[in-house]
Amino acid sequence: MKKTKLFIAFALILGTLQLANAQDGKFRFGVKGGVNFSNLYTDNVDDEHVLVGFNAGLFAKLPITKFLAIQPEIYFTTKGSELVYNNTFETGTAKFNLNYVEVPVLVVVNLGKHFNVHFGPYVGYLLDGSITNDSNLNVFDFENSINEDDFNKLDAGIALGLGMDVDALSFGIRYNYGLTTVGELQDYNCTQYTFPDGKNSVINVYVGIALN
Repeated sequence: MKKTKLFIAFALILGTLQLANAQDGKFRFGVKGGVNFSNLYTDNVDDEHVLVGFNAGLFAKLPITKFLAIQPEIYFTTKGSELVYNNTFETGTAKFNLNYVEVPVLVVVNLGKHFNVHFGPYVGYLLDGSITNDSNLNVFDFENSINEDDFNKLDAGIALGLGMDVDALSFGIRYNYGLTTVGELQDYNCTQYTFPDGKNSVINVYVGIALN
C-alpha cells in the first residue's frame, strides 16, 4: 500500500511538471539504473567490506534556468554491508541485506552543455531486510533473534553526485550519505541499545535514458 502511494504521488508530480513545461519541451522524463557499492558506517565496527547491488527506477528533470534544474526520482535500491566485529565476546561477520524504495529530490547545477553536479535530500522506505552471521562462537544469534521489525523502516540522508548528459543518455556517479540508523531502538534488561547502529553509505554508478 505504501509503495502504491509513493508511485501515485510521483505520477502526480510528473503530470504537473509536464504541464508546466509543455510549451518549451525542456521537461525530461526517463528511466535509470545502475550498480550500488554499499556499506554501513559506524564508529564501533569495521565496515570496509562492501556489498554490490543495484538500483532501478524513474527520474524527471525540470529546468528552472539554463544552469539550474530540479530532479525528483523514485527507484528501488539495495543497501547493506558485511560488518566485521571483534569484541570481548566473539569475532565474526554479519551480513545485512536491505531493500528500499527511495525518493531523492535533487538540485542540478549545469557546468556547461554536458556536465552537472547534483545534490539534495532523499528519503527511503524499507521493503525488506535480512541478516546472516558467521562467527567463532555464535553467542549472538543474529539470524534468528533479529527480523525485519528490528530495522528502521525509514532511511533519510543527503545525496551528492556528478553527471553527464549526452542527448537522451545520462551517466553519473552519486554518493548517498545516510543520517538515520539502520536498526530500531531496542530494550534488553532495562537497557536501551540500537543494533545495527550503523547508517547507510552508498556509492552508485548509473545510466539514464530520457523517454521524451
